[in-house]
Amino acid sequence: MPQYLIHQAKAVAGYALPQDIRIKDGVIAAIAPTLNREPDDELIDALRCVVYPGFVNTHHHLAQSILKGIPAGLNQGLGEWLASVPYRFWPQITPDLMYVAAKLGLYEQLRSGVTTCADHHYLYHATTSPELEDAVWRAAEDLGIRLVLCRGGATVQGSHKGMKDSGIVPESLDLSLDRLDASYKRYHDAGPFSMRRLVVAPTSLVHTSSAEDLRSYAQWARERKLLRHSHLLEVSFDEQMAQQNFGMSAIDYAAHCDWLGDDVWFAHLVQADAHAIELLAQTKTRIAHCPTSNCRLGSGIAPVLAMEKAGIPITLGVDGSASSENASMLQELNLAWLLHRTQGGPAATNVAQVLKWGTQNGAELLGLKTGQIAEGYAADLVLYSLDAPRFSGVHSLLEAPILCGEPALIQHSFINGKRVVENGQVLGVDETELIRDVKAAVLELLVRAPSN
Repeated sequence: MPQYLIHQAKAVAGYALPQDIRIKDGVIAAIAPTLNREPDDELIDALRCVVYPGFVNTHHHLAQSILKGIPAGLNQGLGEWLASVPYRFWPQITPDLMYVAAKLGLYEQLRSGVTTCADHHYLYHATTSPELEDAVWRAAEDLGIRLVLCRGGATVQGSHKGMKDSGIVPESLDLSLDRLDASYKRYHDAGPFSMRRLVVAPTSLVHTSSAEDLRSYAQWARERKLLRHSHLLEVSFDEQMAQQNFGMSAIDYAAHCDWLGDDVWFAHLVQADAHAIELLAQTKTRIAHCPTSNCRLGSGIAPVLAMEKAGIPITLGVDGSASSENASMLQELNLAWLLHRTQGGPAATNVAQVLKWGTQNGAELLGLKTGQIAEGYAADLVLYSLDAPRFSGVHSLLEAPILCGEPALIQHSFINGKRVVENGQVLGVDETELIRDVKAAVLELLVRAPSN
């Protein structure tokens, strides 16, 4: 494996002074203000760069990368949007289309500073081919990105309009667990530097599985020491259906189903009230905060500052590109930094805080030894070039990528010490070919999907 010396960076996250960084055997082997070059070092000139840990995206839907800007869903809220966009197209996605979507989505992640992506993949029904999931794993391997596949799915049609109207026949619990077991045995690696992790992740806690099935999922996951993930309280409909169908709040239903704990995180939690926050904090349950998607769908602003004050670590996710078309984790950090100031004032958030949300907190959630620039940690490092006019007037150099947001130029990106981006180009990806493949996939999908 190549050995690198990152030399003369303008600034390094977590350090008051510039540092040199040596990458050896996939980890950060040394870090100091000055490191002497060793014979095996390939020198990386970082004079015009700042260095961040790779972002850890804790909630995505890669399948949606070919569903951006669907006209029918542009101005719809979550319930109607689900019917108009993901559930309309999901049954028509073949393994080949899924590979193209995942490749595009992971390319977008790499070029926005991500080194670990948790994909909530829920394209499962009674007759789903295993090749559909395999395509996601294959795309991640081809691009060299760390993938945490959150294995979704439904065991009942539930109360969301999209599932009801699509005619999708859900899996049985036994079929779902059999398929989970096959993926677990084939792909899951529990090591601290793992490139492949599996998570048990029924699509929606309130809408897509019975309480009994949720408890079975929880038991199955705990027996294998797997994490768990789902959507919860993205909109008020979750609370309404929980009260109507179960006679309790959505958060109490989660507790009732054994779906709270330090091995669980939920996407969104926009509608979490004081009781929900208290219960989440008590049980050490965490959140994937997705501000762009929540804005796009008009869902609201998650009360993450109150959560953080209660002791809940905040992590960040870009969510699916069908409701977060920029698909940029860097932009997600920029919005997270800005959005909560509209409610809490100019001191409500700071750049170091949201950087921790997007790196260290996500890594600790997933149990990965990454997310920090420290000796012994995975060499998941991203060098942002400041060699552009838009950065030349910035006084706070370390904060510049988050302050300015997109467009950004990544000079170099490393995952487990392997270079995956160089001079803004995702290595191994022919962009002309990718554009051609994505356009062909979109046309095929439009032909296959029912009219709306």
